[in-house]
Amino acid sequence: MATNLDIEPELLNQAVKVGGHPSKRAAVEAALTEYVNRRKQMEILKLFGQVEYDAKYNYKKARRRPCES
Repeated sequence: MATNLDIEPELLNQAVKVGGHPSKRAAVEAALTEYVNRRKQMEILKLFGQVEYDAKYNYKKARRRPCES
């Protein structure tokens, strides 16, 4: 999908250089991917204090292989 964007040329050139991208398109795609991933990570922060857990649960026991006693 072709899209025309009016991006500050110097900013775009810096992004290409700093990111080591082969093209402006690659720099823009990397920036958008990073932006989306960061926003998804920020959604996880909303779960802090929301998830209930059992402090007595023995997580190490769950790691044992079935053949171990």
